[in-house]
Amino acid sequence: MSAADGPGALTLLHTSPVHVPVFDGLRDRHHPGAALRHLVVPGLLERARAEGPAAVTGEIEALLSAAEGGDGPVLCTCSTIGAVAEALGPALGRPVLRVDRPMAAAAVRTGPRIAVLATVESTLAPTLALIREEGAALDRERAGYAAALCPRPHVVPGAWERFEAGDDAGCLALVAAAAEAVTDADVIVLAQVSMAGALERAVTAIPLLASPAVGLAAAVGALRRA
Repeated sequence: MSAADGPGALTLLHTSPVHVPVFDGLRDRHHPGAALRHLVVPGLLERARAEGPAAVTGEIEALLSAAEGGDGPVLCTCSTIGAVAEALGPALGRPVLRVDRPMAAAAVRTGPRIAVLATVESTLAPTLALIREEGAALDRERAGYAAALCPRPHVVPGAWERFEAGDDAGCLALVAAAAEAVTDADVIVLAQVSMAGALERAVTAIPLLASPAVGLAAAVGALRRA
């Protein structure tokens, strides 16, 4: 864990060290001066994939209870465990945000036919549940929207294996190709932080959404309101 000096820092909970420079870069470009603390725990994703996200609830609670900046906001950057982490906020007495919620909210407002791309199966159920939750919220403004909502999940074959092998370019090329192959959607969602680089590679007329930039913006906003 690397800690930014001074009070008022945002804690980011990651399941891969590769996400640290992504969020530091976004901070430097869009939120200069915002202090970030990174907590990297790869084992959380491994256990969540093997046993289900609920299996890591206690470990996440213990980690965040012991982390520096114990009353400041937390941003969970892993889609698989995001719902579990978010639900711990009241017990921890601090805001816990999931990086993909702002993306999901933007997706449902774009249109009901949502293609959800992921590189691991474990990401799909939490992401689909989040999209339906945001669709239900929008239904209060647009009656009947939830009934029309149609998220369609797709796992990109071979992409996770490339990512695990350190072949980020190969992973993103597969993700970009999968996005370009989608033809019958109002919007395409890239379910994981690690897929965000495909935004710059995919050529498609369909809106393509990723979570890091909008998720960090929401969390920095929570930090400044704290």
